Amino acid sequence: MSKVWFITGASRGIGAEIVKAALAVGNRVVATGRNADDIKTVFGQSENLLALKLDVTKEQDAMNAVQAAVDTFGQIDIVVNNAGYALFGAVEELSDEEVKKQFNTNVFGLLNVTRAVLPVMRKQRSGHIFNISSTSGLVGFAASSAYCATKFAVEGISESLNLEVQPLGIKVTIVEPGAFRSEFLSTGSSVLSQASIDDYKGTAGVVRDYIKQLNNNQPGNPVKLAAALLTLANEAQPPLRFVAGTDAVALMDTLYESRMNEFQQWRSLSASLGYEE
Repeated sequence: MSKVWFITGASRGIGAEIVKAALAVGNRVVATGRNADDIKTVFGQSENLLALKLDVTKEQDAMNAVQAAVDTFGQIDIVVNNAGYALFGAVEELSDEEVKKQFNTNVFGLLNVTRAVLPVMRKQRSGHIFNISSTSGLVGFAASSAYCATKFAVEGISESLNLEVQPLGIKVTIVEPGAFRSEFLSTGSSVLSQASIDDYKGTAGVVRDYIKQLNNNQPGNPVKLAAALLTLANEAQPPLRFVAGTDAVALMDTLYESRMNEFQQWRSLSASLGYEE
């Protein structure tokens, strides 16, 4: 059965692959981005495609796009909050302006779109929201504090949202991709801090250099990730969290083992902090 997908950051990268995959199986797609003409150039014209301008940092843009989607297709079944970018730099290297811009897109932008679409889904008593997080929403990395902070925020928002909307027939899935061979590490999708401090060459500087080497060599296939989201969208009981990619799976194995080991090491002290009976 045809569904209506609403996808942010749809003009390139993973967002574009999700658009292609959804259209290929007969779904109707609202593809949004900062420039609607860019989306039309990528996908051409189709009665199943509505290309819309949406700057997620602008609440009114989100409201306008959702209304246009409903006016055109009558409903919104699936939302993919994909728009975002990564800011790289050590904490001390990041300016206030750089960090706020990162949060405005990755966190407040996601909230703008989610708040705009929820009245539609509540009325329908159905819907599925995919929030694109990252392995950087699970563990911190050097030179990635701002980006990790936004993705940790996405995790918390999504968990709480899931508890609120589950009784209303609305599903939430947090997608936690590792490194996928998209345009994410290219100019425009990733940004280096303006400042660079020599004392951080051995930590943040190493990550900056690694990012350059990783670009176009990531292990994840974005076409397969898009197909996976279509599979999850058709599940009666989709997961709250979906770990995506071989590197993400390996990280999860290591992460939970090390956290459990640390927890057990300090468990007695942790448990000793209550009042004596």
